[in-house]
Amino acid sequence: MYEIFADMHVHIGRAENGKPIKITAARTLNFANIAKECADRKGIQVVGIIDCASPYVIQDIENFLKQGQAYELKDGGIIYKDKVCILLGSEVETTEEGRNGKKGCAHNLCFFPCLKDIKEFSKEMSKHIKNITLSTQKSDISGYELIDIVEKYNGILIPAHIFTPYKSYYGNCTDRIKNVFKEKFDKIYAVELGLSSDTYLADTISELENKTFLTNSDAHSLPKIAREYNKMLVNDISFKEIVKAIKREEGRKVLVNYGLDPKLGKYHRTYCDECNTSIQTKDPVEKCPNCGSTKVTFGVFDRIEKIKDKELTKSPEFRPPYVYQIPLSFIPGIGGKTIEKLLTNFNTEMNILHKLSQDDIEACIGKKLASTIIKARQGQMQIVSGGGGIYREVFIRL
Repeated sequence: MYEIFADMHVHIGRAENGKPIKITAARTLNFANIAKECADRKGIQVVGIIDCASPYVIQDIENFLKQGQAYELKDGGIIYKDKVCILLGSEVETTEEGRNGKKGCAHNLCFFPCLKDIKEFSKEMSKHIKNITLSTQKSDISGYELIDIVEKYNGILIPAHIFTPYKSYYGNCTDRIKNVFKEKFDKIYAVELGLSSDTYLADTISELENKTFLTNSDAHSLPKIAREYNKMLVNDISFKEIVKAIKREEGRKVLVNYGLDPKLGKYHRTYCDECNTSIQTKDPVEKCPNCGSTKVTFGVFDRIEKIKDKELTKSPEFRPPYVYQIPLSFIPGIGGKTIEKLLTNFNTEMNILHKLSQDDIEACIGKKLASTIIKARQGQMQIVSGGGGIYREVFIRL
């Protein structure tokens, strides 16, 4: 077995025919470009593309396979240049019974082994979604109903960015995911933490104790791929092996979760929409202490404080470390030209972040910038908490 890097949540902005898929994502994000970015620049061995149920994207995938640089595996997934395994996924928005009798919505990552499986899934979901060509359109079914459809086509369902204030189970639907999935909760093998949370926050909720945690980028542009990612131990790169790692079967497992410090996340703290202020109170509040408005967006940290049912003394034995990884594009002073120079010399971002010595980096971009990258690696940084949809900054300690 060997170690690989995986980012399982990447969007498509436009299909090859120019049609929009994820309207808020970059036009350059298409199936072929994502495969190339992971293989040639990022050094990601497994990528989950989660807009593959769109008929336009299905057409792109079929054309991509005809070009001869990629092929489908018997064990699931599409292999590109023998470097990257592409998992075919769909992000589905379900309709749930929310808090206080209000309707809530949650996002779910659904992955399938083969193109034929996701094509059949797309056909069935077109009965529940008004516009199947677009990414993450609201469906008329719940997560409880969706998991049966996913399993019908040999797939696996993973609740997405579970704490964010919009479109997530804990964020705007429920205090316990088990209340949604009921007797099917044991079929949820993993959850995606999202950019504003980490293992140490999530492990204060007891129903998550036996779930694998995943950290993914939710990339809306090519440079944001692998903003967050996972290191896994697998026998090869395929759908079957990734599912085994998620289920922690036969020695396969997630070895490390790499993610931003949750303070950097754009929904980490509660934010007042009336006076545009991040609310940094010790205890969660639903009214702005500055202006008295109740028009507040509840932050991830504050939501977890409100719904947690234990204090974290120790994570489960199987839980891998959560490493606060700062992507190159987030590091102060490391601009586009510097990143291009590093990639030209050292091939991929994973090489730069994980394998190179300070001397190697220094020889390429000089002592000052090399020192900045090493300090970011070692967690020598200060961070301002994010909120209200705004990412915050990293400051390197001198």
